[in-house]
Amino acid sequence: MSSCQKLLESLSAGEHDSRLAGLYALDGSQESLDRARERACRVVRSFLDRFHPGESVQAALFSGPGRTEIGGNHTDHQLGRVLCGSVDMDMLACAAPNQQNVIRIQSEGYPALEIGLDDLAVREEEKNTSAALVRGVAAKIQELGYPLAGFDAYVTSTVLSGSGLSSSAAYEVLVGNILNHFCCGGKLDPVQIAKNGQYAENVYFGKLSGLMDQMGSSVGGAVAIDFGDPADPVVEAIHYDFAQSGHSLCIVDTCSSHDDLTESYSDVTREMNAVAGHFGCQHLRSVPEEDFRAAIPALRGECGDRAVLRALHFYDDDRRAAQEAQALKDGDFDAFLALVNASGLSSALHLQNTWSIANPRQQAIPVVLALGRELLGGSGAIRVHGGGFAGTVQAFVPNEKLYAFKAGMEKLLGAGKCHVLHIRPEGGCVVIA
Repeated sequence: MSSCQKLLESLSAGEHDSRLAGLYALDGSQESLDRARERACRVVRSFLDRFHPGESVQAALFSGPGRTEIGGNHTDHQLGRVLCGSVDMDMLACAAPNQQNVIRIQSEGYPALEIGLDDLAVREEEKNTSAALVRGVAAKIQELGYPLAGFDAYVTSTVLSGSGLSSSAAYEVLVGNILNHFCCGGKLDPVQIAKNGQYAENVYFGKLSGLMDQMGSSVGGAVAIDFGDPADPVVEAIHYDFAQSGHSLCIVDTCSSHDDLTESYSDVTREMNAVAGHFGCQHLRSVPEEDFRAAIPALRGECGDRAVLRALHFYDDDRRAAQEAQALKDGDFDAFLALVNASGLSSALHLQNTWSIANPRQQAIPVVLALGRELLGGSGAIRVHGGGFAGTVQAFVPNEKLYAFKAGMEKLLGAGKCHVLHIRPEGGCVVIA
């Protein structure tokens, strides 16, 4: 590591351009690289202005990327299979040890956060807050036997909150990488960092999420993950160059809010678990599909029709996630697109996560899906993205239709609401040490 001032000088001089290009200039343009360099410099300047470190304080840059779920919608919490990837939108932090027993984080545009390391017990008043995520990640690292030490960090983000790119997982992975670097000697691998984030989200934040979001952010690139053994998930890198597919990956911000939707997300897990519980199991992955289908008449009365439909979705989308990964390995992008569209239809009809019964007037995702399909005209693929109920839609758009698709989406939603992303080859990391 180097002092903040030296880090700023080396960034400004372009000494780290190749490193930045590999994370942020995946379109190969000089404009993207220039933006990435200026953003990195701005984070260091902001750290200096906020924390006023001494000249001897050694700082580093860290990244926690957003993730895109490519296949397997709400399958991870049932120990199923997913296909996901890290993207070139991230949370970027300049951080340095502060020689105190406290973590201090200033996220751009938000109130400062301070977590004392002398008491890492769950706090009910912190549920659904960033403080809970930081406290939870730190507590898990301490539980793993590593001595904690305080740090200061200034964070900026291009992962929009509620974007379906999982800003919470990006934040958990960012904090996990900072603590791994400063407290663990870099000994934690990306899978463990992901597990730490899930622990923080489940136990401290209060959201019953699976592990897919954190794995997609932490591991990097396009990866197929089988959660059959949650203690040791099988992670397979999928080597496919999406840039050569003739399609662009778009994430469309539907301008709908995830506020007050935690229960809608948790209901998905609870209802799938209830179906599994009928068979004496904790997760649907442990229930043979033929046993489930034979029991549907009884399950309708015991668990309700929605739970049955959501279980149907699990079995189909679990299978589809593996088929999507195989289609990419085979270079069969048309088959991949067909599977993405089938997954989107199942999410809408069976999983029922394109809108919430808590606010039936808000159905932004179905509106965007309907108009998006018209713009695609039978080509490409489009589906709800991530947890659903609000947030974003994912589309694979033929390059020749990209301009018209983007223009149509932004006519509906406003300028800057259709984001063209790239699968980033590296997950959560130390950018520059």
